[in-house]
Amino acid sequence: MANLHFHYGVMNSSKSAALIMNAYNMSRSGNVVEVIKPSFDKRYSVQEIVSRIGLTWNASAMPNLDTYVPRMATKVIFVDEVQFFAPSDIDKLVQIADSQGKIVMCYGLMVDSNEQMFPASKRLVEVGAKLHRMDSNCQMNGCMKLATHHLRFNKDGKVVHAGEQFELGDVNYKSVCRRHYYSLYNMQDKER
Repeated sequence: MANLHFHYGVMNSSKSAALIMNAYNMSRSGNVVEVIKPSFDKRYSVQEIVSRIGLTWNASAMPNLDTYVPRMATKVIFVDEVQFFAPSDIDKLVQIADSQGKIVMCYGLMVDSNEQMFPASKRLVEVGAKLHRMDSNCQMNGCMKLATHHLRFNKDGKVVHAGEQFELGDVNYKSVCRRHYYSLYNMQDKER
């Protein structure tokens, strides 16, 4: 079994729910697990991962992984919202997976709302993490195509093309198929 995994998908593809279910199943089988999330993710709880369907799991909130050392007994490390960590944090996870034989399961977004890979996600691909795409369908009314992109909207409902990409939550976002992404992203009255 590979010891470094990246479970990625668009928003609303049940990444956090899958992490929680996998952590539950692993721990129920007698494996010691650790769950990590970025410390600035305080949407629902500072020390928990919370899925939109109501599942929760305790987590260690960390600004980075510079000083992180897993417990000796830990078998599996789960990382939520991995895209918000730095590439150097991914290198730390690689070192842990390779030198300590721990299984590292990362969950997060691959690309931002401008089709740019998040640096940590890019690093996971570069270091050869086993990739697991988590599917969801387009959130545009009546569309059942595979959601592959995110659109970010301002308060007036216009697509946003620039600015900070480290915004938590999905209130201003929709996960959409490629056709809806390009048609809405390229509209003439776009917000810059």
